[in-house]
Amino acid sequence: MNNWIVIPIVLPLVTGLICALIPNSKIALQRTLALASSAFYVAFSFWMLSQTFSGEIFSYAMGNWSAPFGITVVVDRLAALMVTLTSVVAFLVLTYAVQGTDKRGPYFHFLYQFQVLGITGAFMTGDLFNLFVFFEILLLSSYNLLVYSGGKKRIKAGIHYVALNLVGSALFLIGVSTLYGVTGSLNMADMALSVAALGPEDQAILQAGGLILMVVFALKAALLPLYLWLPSVYGAATAPVAALFAILTKVGVYAILRTSTLIFGPEAGVGADLIEPYLFPLALMTLFFGMVGAMGSRRMRPMIGYLIISSLGSMLASIGLFSQESISGAVYYMVHSTLIMGLFFLLVERISLQRGPFTDEIRVGWKLSQPGLLGLLFFGAAVAAAGLPPLSGFLGKLLMLQAAITEPGGFWLWVVLLLTSLLGLVALSRVGTEVIWKGGEVPPAKQDQIERTSALQAAPLVAILAVLATYSALAGPITEFTDALAAQLLNPEQYIEAVMVDPVIFPDTGMSDEFLTKDH
Repeated sequence: MNNWIVIPIVLPLVTGLICALIPNSKIALQRTLALASSAFYVAFSFWMLSQTFSGEIFSYAMGNWSAPFGITVVVDRLAALMVTLTSVVAFLVLTYAVQGTDKRGPYFHFLYQFQVLGITGAFMTGDLFNLFVFFEILLLSSYNLLVYSGGKKRIKAGIHYVALNLVGSALFLIGVSTLYGVTGSLNMADMALSVAALGPEDQAILQAGGLILMVVFALKAALLPLYLWLPSVYGAATAPVAALFAILTKVGVYAILRTSTLIFGPEAGVGADLIEPYLFPLALMTLFFGMVGAMGSRRMRPMIGYLIISSLGSMLASIGLFSQESISGAVYYMVHSTLIMGLFFLLVERISLQRGPFTDEIRVGWKLSQPGLLGLLFFGAAVAAAGLPPLSGFLGKLLMLQAAITEPGGFWLWVVLLLTSLLGLVALSRVGTEVIWKGGEVPPAKQDQIERTSALQAAPLVAILAVLATYSALAGPITEFTDALAAQLLNPEQYIEAVMVDPVIFPDTGMSDEFLTKDH
């Protein structure tokens, strides 16, 4: 049994519960515990990622109840990469939050750790119902973090966010129940075997349940027309919360990628055709209209929300081609997008605090008191986000474009991705010109409204840029890993064998044909 697999889930769970027991008067103790736990989580996640380099898939049956009867936690290349990304974002954002944001209300560290718990569990769970459970954990935490420190704007956005996700949760249960009624299982590996054995008479119900799930995942991934909630929600949250939320939409992308290649893969009979007719065109429209929203934004925070939507559209369009190269490029770009959007939310707060009443408005206001520091950070972030060389945004888009050359519909990805890259550059240039480089002098009577950025506050922002630079410099070995990751996803037999084969019952090292064809 691979007992170590559960550490990324247990660690934030225990840390969060302990932080909840520590009174707010001892916030320093909460900070120390949370930072130490998050640092260990980063180190462990990188070690876990290294264990998947060989291609081995690890599984752990909770309570020693073997699949499909018990709860299974699974770590393959994709899960390990997403957990590592979560750990890095969570740690760097936390180092920013402990410098004051966490004191604006009670139980910040408890909620933060449970948010990380929900995200991590969603990436590692091996069955659909526990995917729903972890979705609810991360959603409950995000509800509270969204309205953290109060305010009419946050409460209004929170009500919309809660109402929309309650509908999504209800649809999730309907979809899971439908699939359970057809397959008799909730374990994703077992469902893959059962789906492949279903007769023609069950295909309609199977596809209905699968499409309901895809609608839910599309809501989480902010796919058109289900993305309108994102700019207002992300724009209302505090900067560290919004930066952590940058990983939330990737849970939806992950769920689409996991289920469409495992449960509804080519061996399932329904195949990728379940979502292929819809995913690619909807993703292209999401990419385009997200960037149109960014161009039309009057404030920086909603603009970042639209940039997130556009980036989600690009990676989902690449995934929608369902080739090894396109999935590899999308996964590479996903890591970049999460890091750069998290950086933008933190950076916009530092800029807004030096603009007084102009806050994050995209118009000429007061000059920044630290134009050199914030200007350089913005320039680096803008280069990465616009997809200009040599940073990872350019490399990710290049990989997706190369993959699209030989694919049907690839021409449209070229057109839309290049056009939106140009529009993104224009939108970010407008911000740089009107917010960073122009501006009048701060009135002497208003100097007390200006908050300078300290070295400690700037450190997490610089660290994220450094991570992106390292990510770009290591593009060669990283793309080799994402290529292997995509190949593993498109050949789900190894995943099924790692989860379903109990050495006591099936002593063979490989799955027998009898086991593969058995109706579970």
